[in-house]
Amino acid sequence: MNAITNHLPTAELQALDAAHHMHPFTGGDELARKGARVITRARGVWLTDSDGHRILDGMAGLWCVNIGYGRPELARVAAAQIEELSYYNTFFQTTHVPAIALAARIAGLAPGELNHVFFAGSGSEANDTNIRLVRRYWDALGHPGKRNIISRRNGYHGSTMGGGSLGGMAYIHAHGGLIDGIHHIGQPHWYAEGGDMTPEDFGLMRARELEAKILELGPDTVAAFIGEPVQGAGGVIVPPATYWPEIQRIVEKYGILLIADEVITGFGRTGAWFGSETFGIRPDIMTIAKGLSSGYQPIGGSIVSDRVASVVAGDDFNHGYTYSGHPVAAAVALENLRILEEERIIEHVRDVANPHLAARWMALADHPLVGEAKLVGLMGSIALTPDKATRATFASAPGTVGYRCRERCFANDLVMRHVGDRMIISPPLVITPDEIDVLIERATRSLDECLDGLTRDGMLRAA
Repeated sequence: MNAITNHLPTAELQALDAAHHMHPFTGGDELARKGARVITRARGVWLTDSDGHRILDGMAGLWCVNIGYGRPELARVAAAQIEELSYYNTFFQTTHVPAIALAARIAGLAPGELNHVFFAGSGSEANDTNIRLVRRYWDALGHPGKRNIISRRNGYHGSTMGGGSLGGMAYIHAHGGLIDGIHHIGQPHWYAEGGDMTPEDFGLMRARELEAKILELGPDTVAAFIGEPVQGAGGVIVPPATYWPEIQRIVEKYGILLIADEVITGFGRTGAWFGSETFGIRPDIMTIAKGLSSGYQPIGGSIVSDRVASVVAGDDFNHGYTYSGHPVAAAVALENLRILEEERIIEHVRDVANPHLAARWMALADHPLVGEAKLVGLMGSIALTPDKATRATFASAPGTVGYRCRERCFANDLVMRHVGDRMIISPPLVITPDEIDVLIERATRSLDECLDGLTRDGMLRAA
């Protein structure tokens, strides 16, 4: 029996899963009682589970399946590469053609002087690389004391010890602590934290927290600032227009390195190749993963500027991974980039999908349960609230209402994620206007059902 294609009944699969499979970011006991949803097939923007439900994937897996599921071209490339060269490393002054070709391709796509690529297996690994990279850079320049890296609360930069430390999520820090030299400032989340300030003034205020932190730590101790152009796992937090220009001014004033974490925003998500282009950011290092291979193979990396690479290249950079630039992953990523470019998928996002989604998504702000709708390219969020006028939070524990809404989405065969009491989407970039209409119809139905349930249970109350 082929246990993959001729699978066991759902209940038996769930029991096996509960017995042996530990899930990320999940309470195992609760999931065992509930039973995991078993996904068996996917095509385009659609998933099929073990019970035959056809589900619209509004999250592109985990923000990553940019070209959509089931592209046979990537399967063929992977198979051919496995037959030609299944694996070799890039240690010991050795390289191979897929890594060479992919690095050159990425350098050609990246803006500015980002011309060098250090490969990793994921965005988390790449951000671990960045910590060591910026500290090595300053050490090589004769400034070994420049070790501090500044990030934002509620930012997300991975789940490794380094990436988890860079991220500003306390629940991750609670499970293992933080590495040394990582510091956090406030996030540019006007809706939740802006009070009576205008978005513009709030954006400037939050950006200037970076300058205050640099001065607090001492400019001679600060190596870099890292931020996502749009905070993804934090809830698709789109910063006010004033924020990134002020961040850019501050890092240039103090001569510290700027790292743009483009694990989510890279490779078309914002309607440009990179979110840095959308927001006018000029990074020294860019973190990439997810859309680099559209999730078909695990691969990530750091795109490094000429300035940084020229300094680090002067001596050994004692860092690397067994699978840095894995030939199969690199070959698949190359084919993915070819499809993105030749099929003009980024233009589709910019000219077709985003305008259609924007009209439908922003209209959700009229729903009685929605206080704000935000959208950049094909990543969006809506804030759930019991009181639109005051942007109030719910009296229930944070995330309670969001979870209830997510469960209604799943019941209506839509994958839409909750972050606290914010609902977020990031569909495959190939989504069509007709599929967007289905997404909105199912999202609206889920919001209606969530509102009915909150009203019934007496939970439509402000804190």
